[in-house]
Amino acid sequence: MGLRVLAAMSGGVDSAVAAARIAEAGHEVTGVHLALSANPQSYRTGARGCCTIEDSRDARRAADVIGIPFYVWDMAERFHRDVVEDFVGEYAAGRTPNPCLRCNEKIKFTAVLDRALALGFDAVATGHHARLDGGVLSRSVDAGKDQSYVLGVLTREQLGHAIFPLGDSTKTEVRAEAARRGLTVADKPDSHDICFIADGDTRAFLADRLGAADGPIVDALSGEVVGAHQGAYGFTVGQRKGLRIDRPAADGRPRYVLSIEPVSNTVTVGPREALAVRSIVGVRPVWNGPADPPVEPLACLVQLRAHGEVYACRAQVSGDELHIELDTPASGVAAGQGAVLYLGDTVIGSATIA
Repeated sequence: MGLRVLAAMSGGVDSAVAAARIAEAGHEVTGVHLALSANPQSYRTGARGCCTIEDSRDARRAADVIGIPFYVWDMAERFHRDVVEDFVGEYAAGRTPNPCLRCNEKIKFTAVLDRALALGFDAVATGHHARLDGGVLSRSVDAGKDQSYVLGVLTREQLGHAIFPLGDSTKTEVRAEAARRGLTVADKPDSHDICFIADGDTRAFLADRLGAADGPIVDALSGEVVGAHQGAYGFTVGQRKGLRIDRPAADGRPRYVLSIEPVSNTVTVGPREALAVRSIVGVRPVWNGPADPPVEPLACLVQLRAHGEVYACRAQVSGDELHIELDTPASGVAAGQGAVLYLGDTVIGSATIA
């Protein structure tokens, strides 16, 4: 007896092949495209985003080829509130958010899954490159395309109602399969950057919403003001380029953003070694792996940004916080990003870096 599955179809090649595989496996599949922009022209066009008019047409064509019913769900208001406004608010507070993580958590696996279950569906399928076995999330076989990091915020219950059909395939295999199935999106480029920032200029997007606010750039070692900026939100910890510093460091070496203080609107810069971090505190921990939260330090691995490197660490939960001690220091660790914990390739939990 097949499941009733809602296949989220972005208009890209991955979600189209995921839906086709689920249908071919004998499940009762309905395709749904999420309209995330109240004004689709303001989001990326061409073959870039996952929110454009072309994308909804591509998703509909794919559903026709697969032979499944297809609907468009308007999630624009929810997306604006939970993802776009959250993104702007986090920057205003001096943090560096990951909107894809927030979108998976709040839209694809809260709003959509809640509605799907209410409508009598058993599960939601997406084209994410990650493996799911018995509700346990692991990395994709295609390390270069692995998306387990942006799914690390999902709860056990959400993972229990999710299907990721592509986790055992490489991107190359998925594209070849799409062509074989006659899906016109086989050669469509992958989306990059942030879907709701049309030209990719995050600083201009934030300036438009938060306004220009002049402030100092301060050297951490000397305490001197070495430059000026028009809004601390335009910077992120670890940033090296585009700092517009008036005078070079005494030793001539490049300087990096070390911290952002939104209240005083100050950006502090300094040498690369000052970025080194060994201790991390995470808030809103989610424990979604096979074991219980570790109250004693657990030796595991942590990933601190999408497509970032992985560090050996010891992690433990204390109250509402996740405490992580890295074996070797990491640099450019930004508050607001996700810290996702792994045992080997298996996700065991996550938290937001505070």
